[in-house]
Amino acid sequence: MRITITGKNLEITEGLRSAVEDRLSKLEKYFTADTDVNVTLSVEKDRKKIEVTIPLKGKIIRSEQVSSDMYVSIDLVEEVIERQLKKYKNKIVDRHQASGNFKQEYVEKDYDEEEVNIIRTKRFEVKPMYPEDACVQMELLGHSFFVFMNAETEQVCVVYKRRGNTYGMIEPDM
Repeated sequence: MRITITGKNLEITEGLRSAVEDRLSKLEKYFTADTDVNVTLSVEKDRKKIEVTIPLKGKIIRSEQVSSDMYVSIDLVEEVIERQLKKYKNKIVDRHQASGNFKQEYVEKDYDEEEVNIIRTKRFEVKPMYPEDACVQMELLGHSFFVFMNAETEQVCVVYKRRGNTYGMIEPDM
């Protein structure tokens, strides 16, 4: 695995680099040597955050962990990724293009798969509106996200609430 470590508001010390590489090297049993792993370490006030992103063919494996100690965050992120790999193995690995970035042992091993249970389905009319209007509607409903038809692009989009009283928008890339 090729691990790329970057820092935001933080200098990457040799100790941090070593801790990240040692902990994430435990994932080598799943991935081939040419798999890229992008790691971002950041600090905001008391929050020490690590984000790990592993781009694969058509899929992304990602985990973000925050704690008051960067080394605790590093330990947690590896455990979460390993749990994701085991839990969603059959959904992550497409047998037809078997393994691209995965080691053969991982592809062939069966893990207990937890079923995803959708317990409720909501149907609603998707109205054309501008993103700003969608944010207002989301606030009026008291939701943290809102699905709408963008009046400008005529595509289905999602606006969502972010930290710091800001908003984000997800739109399809076509």
